[in-house]
Parts: sequence; C-alpha cells; structure tokens
Amino acid sequence: MLHEIDLSRIDLNLLVLFEIVIEERHVGRSAQRLNLSPSAVSHGLGRLRSLLGDPLFLRTPKGVVPTERAEGLVEPIADILSQVRSVVATAGPFDPATSTRRYTIGSPDGVSSVFLPPLLEKLAHAAPGIAVSIRQLLPRQGEPTPGLAWQDAVADLEARVMDVAIIPHDDFPVRFLRHPFYDEDFVIAARAGHKFADEPSLSNYCGLQHLVVSQAGDPYGFVDNVLAERSLSRRVALTVPNFMFALAVLSASDFVSALPRRFVELHAARFGVVGVEAPIPLGCFSLNVVTPQVAMRDAGIAWLVSLLEEVGSAP
Repeated sequence: MLHEIDLSRIDLNLLVLFEIVIEERHVGRSAQRLNLSPSAVSHGLGRLRSLLGDPLFLRTPKGVVPTERAEGLVEPIADILSQVRSVVATAGPFDPATSTRRYTIGSPDGVSSVFLPPLLEKLAHAAPGIAVSIRQLLPRQGEPTPGLAWQDAVADLEARVMDVAIIPHDDFPVRFLRHPFYDEDFVIAARAGHKFADEPSLSNYCGLQHLVVSQAGDPYGFVDNVLAERSLSRRVALTVPNFMFALAVLSASDFVSALPRRFVELHAARFGVVGVEAPIPLGCFSLNVVTPQVAMRDAGIAWLVSLLEEVGSAP
C-alpha cells in the first residue's frame, strides 16, 4: 500500500519560489522579486530539495541551472499555480461592471495600436474599473520557424507574466487555446503627395528609399524575400523601432514602407500619410488571441478573450 503524502508538509510558497528561480536562474534576482533575502531563498530551496529528493538547481558562476528533474517539474508546477490563481481570482463571481482587475495583454505594437482604441471604448461602457497593461511582444530575430520566433511569448504566457497574447502565429502546444482575431495584409505607406502614389509600379517601388520597422535594427525584412523570388532588390535606407515612429518619419520624408493595412487605415491620416496598394503581392497573415487552457477556467480571462474576439471581428 502506498503511503499518502502529508500535504500539511507542503508550503505553497515553495512552489512559487521554484517558479521564480526557474525564470531568473539566479538566487539574488529571485530574492529581489520575492522581497526576500538570498539566504531565505537558499533556505527555501533546501526545503524543496528535501521534499522532492533532488538537488533541483546546481550553482554556476553566473547563477543556477535546473536539473533534469527540475525541468520536468516546470509544467506541472505552472499548472498547479495557475489553477490556484484561478481559484483565488474567482473566489467571488466575476462582474466586469464592478471589477477593478488589471489585465496584461501582449502583442506587437502594430497590432496593439489597432485593437486598443476599440477595446478601450468597450471597456469604458461595460467595465470602467478595469485597467489594461500592454506588453510589447517581438519575434526572435533569425529563427527559422514562427514557432521558434514566438517562443518567448509562449514562455511568458506560461509564467503568467501576461494574461493573453495576440500574435501572428497559429501552431501552439496543446496546452494553449487559439482564438482567431483578424486577418491582416500590407499596403505601401508614404506621405500624401508622394510621387509613388501617381505611378505605383514595381520598378518605381524598387527604386525608392525604404523604411523598415525593426526593433533590432535588422534592415532585411519579409519584403526582401518576396523581391528576391523575382530577382529584385530594394535599398533599405532607415530602420526604426516601432510603427508609430515609422508614420512620423514617413510624413516628413520621401521614404516608403510596407505596413499593415489596418494600422495604416486607423492611424496614417493624422500623420499626413496614405496607403497605396502594393505593386507585388506581399502576403497576408492571421492574428490569434492565445491563452493557456488552464487560464480559461478564470471567468475574468474568459470574459476578456470574448471581448477581444468582439473587437477583432468588428469591421
């Protein structure tokens, strides 16, 4: 007969400590996040080691690294803590009209600047006490597949650093739910009166100076791949770190830039920028609202996802 585990010996705070140390890989930084002393964190890790019968974390000159056993515990402990957080969050019935909850939504800035205005309008009417934090998400540069490029967003969702992510990717592990948001394609943005608007040919397009939005300053973008398929190229004269900055630069220069259509339609006019149909198909992509399955047990998260779906489906 198996011995029953005495749950009274298990301190839930030890699982929280495990979660933070896994994220930080450093005792000192973990102590700062937990508002504890490094010795208290070390003592807690000692209790965890005794409880689980494994060293869990091995010291290195740069911090600590998890053992194979610790790596195997990451997902089940994350699920346990997510369920506990959901229970606490839903201890009382969720009422958006009276809630003062804060949600964190992660997305690229070209996406958040599209959905945020209508979302705030809906919140003002249906949930005036709710607050929102937008977290800037960026794909990893140089990764060969979208799954690898967006793995940081997946990790942040699992760590509950954010409540939902809205990203142009649709292949997620089964522990996540994907909710279609909206489809997007590209137009060529340029200042009003730009000569390209009068003669939007492919040869004229390739001969212009181009602006690329790139957080890392990488001048090579998806447009270059499309052009290369036709043995064509362009000159990227400038990179800027975000889409709003791009509109400001375009308004006062002769640069052109391939930007998301919805973003341009919503924000370009006040910068004196127009969108011109691209002279070559630049492709399209689907955006999805992504949440861990366990998070949807939280009525507040389920409500937020439903609200975002309404925003995404609006014309």
